[in-house]
Amino acid sequence: MATGRTHRPATRSRGIPEATVARLPLYLRALTALSERSVPTVSSEELAAAAGVNSAKLRKDFSYLGSYGTRGVGYDVEYLVYQISRELGLTQDWPVVIVGIGNLGAALANYGGFASRGFRVAALIDADPAMAGKPVAGIPVQHTDELEQIIQDNGVSIGVIATPAGAAQQVCERLVAAGVTSILNFAPTVLSVPDGVDVRKVDLSIELQILAFHEQRKAGEETGAGAPEGAPAASPASAAAVATERKGPDGDVPAVMPA
Repeated sequence: MATGRTHRPATRSRGIPEATVARLPLYLRALTALSERSVPTVSSEELAAAAGVNSAKLRKDFSYLGSYGTRGVGYDVEYLVYQISRELGLTQDWPVVIVGIGNLGAALANYGGFASRGFRVAALIDADPAMAGKPVAGIPVQHTDELEQIIQDNGVSIGVIATPAGAAQQVCERLVAAGVTSILNFAPTVLSVPDGVDVRKVDLSIELQILAFHEQRKAGEETGAGAPEGAPAASPASAAAVATERKGPDGDVPAVMPA
């Protein structure tokens, strides 16, 4: 099987908009569920509903893949699973290293979804000498002193950072210097990387803050007072912040979240 270091998705994928790329995993998840139920075909409306998008957007997204379905029949489920998997590079083996094996790192190591989606956890790495050799999800933890050698030996191009914020940038720089070109960052900090390195950030606290924002807005609408019952009145500064709220790239959320 090909490794992630030596094989990349086809160059035609570069013409697919980032917004479409972000939705492809949603389609794949819905299609995989249909495949597991032995459903042979699916309409654009049914698949769009399962993925949480509208059918016109789905058809537009699939047009970038060269897949248009058949009128009156819909889309072939198995073929779409293959087609999307190929576009996402999931028909290849992608070795991944996870750096930082605390509670979050250990949970990621135990997540079964990696292997089923084409990602092989090649190594678990931690700075704590006491962790060295301890098995997590059946994989012995290795010390960060071995990071560069591990990446070289396993042909790793994707790294997962689950360290405390203070250590994340240094870990990031070592990963990049060793040849990693894609990073999934769970540390609560913004990483600085050179051109050619892709970073995806997952910050659960920010997602909760966004949900809190919407909960506060809903509570204010219910009371008709613009704030939850019993809450202190908004200061002029906070009122101005709400008044100047801008639409973010993913919908009605503040363009800038508080630190």
